[in-house]
Amino acid sequence: MRLNHLTPRRRHRPLRGWHPRTWRGILLAGALIVVALVVEHFIPPLSGAVRVADGDSLEISGERVRLEGIDAPELHQECGEGAKAWPCGMKARAALAALVAQGEVSCRPVDEDRYGRAVARCTVGGADIGAELVRQGWAMALGLAYRAEARAAKSAGAGIWAGPFETPAEWRARHPRPAE
Repeated sequence: MRLNHLTPRRRHRPLRGWHPRTWRGILLAGALIVVALVVEHFIPPLSGAVRVADGDSLEISGERVRLEGIDAPELHQECGEGAKAWPCGMKARAALAALVAQGEVSCRPVDEDRYGRAVARCTVGGADIGAELVRQGWAMALGLAYRAEARAAKSAGAGIWAGPFETPAEWRARHPRPAE
């Protein structure tokens, strides 16, 4: 018995979604990737003398830089409670200073923040500084960047995870910067 009359006939149609407008979207995405590669290869990374400002900010040859993907306690922030409070902001700054003292620091800017600082991925001796600060527990991961390092630091009770603390964002909200 033939079942052809029961099964629907398939007509040949062009692939859906391959409209010229879709091609423009693909070309635009490709162009953005090319621009990113050009920027990465032709805009030199920041390098030179380093001064540490706080746990996630530094200055390289006069250029202010904030580390991308992390948020460290503010310089004057304390962690813990009452008599057991300790200067976690100063400790985070000391951790960043210890990392940059290990060798030549190189930062590749990826953005600019509202204060005019370059937001950058920085390395020392090829190691990602942001990843190391999160791994040591001296900074919190923002977004998806350093999730594994954050989980490891939290489970080990490293750095700020050793006890109760206010997130840097909460601390900044309670201690706003004076108007400039």
